[in-house]
Amino acid sequence: MQLVLSHITYTYPGSSEPALRDVSVTFPQGWTGIVGDNGGGKTTLACVACGLRAPDAGSVAPRLVTFYCAQDATERPANLEDFALAYDGLAVALRRDLGIGEEWAWAFDELSGGQQKRLQVACALWARPDVLAMDEPTNHVDAATRRAIARALSRFKGIGLLVSHDRALLDEVCAQCLFVTRGTAALRPGGYTQASGQAALERESAVRARREARKEKARVERETQRRREAADRAAAGRSGRGLNKHDSDAREKRMRYLVSGQDGKAGKLSAAMETRLAAAGDQLARAHVDKRYEGDIWVDAQPSRRPVLFRMEPQTVRQGDFSLEVPALSIGSTDRIGLVGDNGSGKSTLVKRIVGEIGEAVRCLYIPQEPTLGEKRAAAEELRGLPSDQRGRALSIVAQLNSDPARLLEGGEASPGEMRKLMLALGILRAPELIVMDEPTNHLDIGSTEALERLLAAWPGALLLVSHDAALVQASTATIWRTQPAPAGFRLVCQGGGSL
Repeated sequence: MQLVLSHITYTYPGSSEPALRDVSVTFPQGWTGIVGDNGGGKTTLACVACGLRAPDAGSVAPRLVTFYCAQDATERPANLEDFALAYDGLAVALRRDLGIGEEWAWAFDELSGGQQKRLQVACALWARPDVLAMDEPTNHVDAATRRAIARALSRFKGIGLLVSHDRALLDEVCAQCLFVTRGTAALRPGGYTQASGQAALERESAVRARREARKEKARVERETQRRREAADRAAAGRSGRGLNKHDSDAREKRMRYLVSGQDGKAGKLSAAMETRLAAAGDQLARAHVDKRYEGDIWVDAQPSRRPVLFRMEPQTVRQGDFSLEVPALSIGSTDRIGLVGDNGSGKSTLVKRIVGEIGEAVRCLYIPQEPTLGEKRAAAEELRGLPSDQRGRALSIVAQLNSDPARLLEGGEASPGEMRKLMLALGILRAPELIVMDEPTNHLDIGSTEALERLLAAWPGALLLVSHDAALVQASTATIWRTQPAPAGFRLVCQGGGSL
């Protein structure tokens, strides 16, 4: 069994460029990783493969039973209630392996992002489709849950499409990876490490080919110009312009030149060089290298003059049956705090409480775990309403975060990763004193995560970062606030010094 996509082209309404252009790929049984930069067309391709979007051109065959597990953790699975009521062997095993509570399905909207994602994954695997597309299945989840999801995916026997930036997961379950770049796709064997190594070698070869093509074009241009000048001199000689009518020797020399046929040689050589110049131009155009946005980011900002931006007295944060014991907290003007812990231990709840109590006295940039539709629309409208210089700066920040800013100006549908980058860029324009980000690497591609790490490491103000990405937390923060199990729920403890 395999799924064949032939010459797929798809363009979003209002967009001037297709999200997919003439993509052909065959997906066999087993997992194929779908990787690439934000906005490159990965989710669009998965949706076309699952029949959720009809392509403008091309075909998907044969007709198979498909299931798409959404990237957005807040999106309810279509079969959520059926799964909640199911007690077959697979349903019981999925609840056990993914640590899913019996009551979770009936309180979906009240769950943490990681708990919602576990339910999404369980419902998708329980459906047992022929084709299963998992879009960022390890977003929001802690390390233990990530391992459980990897084991669960490895047992799936159908055709699997794994859209992910999780390098370890791609290496563990995928036999091949499809690299999607600006609407085009290239299939390479192996997990992400092997396939990306091959992609890097191909890019190095393309860079060398383009460099040589550019040098050859410059050489041919110089030679063409020399031949043009020789042809012009030959044409002037044929016309006799500039000859003294009493200079019989010069007129005799001109006649011998015409009789011998040498007068046309320069023009023929010039025409030949024009042909070679056109060929060199074509060769340079074919030596395409994908543009990368990899420059370091420096935010022109200073720490707040306030020594302390936030204080909280000891208290217990409650939500339903959940409770988190919190000691006295404070955030200084240059504190860099990483908030870590298991899913469902109250991290996002605490962050929302902190942001709500900070008030308007402190300029705080807060980017939630899953921005609402209203927040996304507000960000797009804010970008369009900015003066040209500020709009240019915002788009420059988006570019430095490894996305093509032109896509945001086209008015097409921005990917979740692109929208988070835009929200961050717009927030930076407002010169915040404190940046609060909840799971900022959700939806971000690998290059974008590395760019975000550089940005946060260079940030001179206060930072509160909620993340399961250990590398990002280590590179960006100095103080750790960790949620841990307690007799009555969870408690918050400090590690690494700093304000707590």
